[in-house]
Amino acid sequence: MLDDVGRAIGLMLVFEGIMPFLAPKRWRNMAEVLATIDDRSMRIIGLLSMLGGLALLVFWR
Repeated sequence: MLDDVGRAIGLMLVFEGIMPFLAPKRWRNMAEVLATIDDRSMRIIGLLSMLGGLALLVFWR
């Protein structure tokens, strides 16, 4: 199971790095916009993201 966690973290880092590598200016602008979002909205976005990821994991299993 630890191997799967390591692979998942590695894959996440690859996906997280795609945007700053391909379009650093747009990524910086997106970070500025995210800084203006209130905490409640950010938590809702995070929750939806986690639920979407969990749904993908359940679907693939």
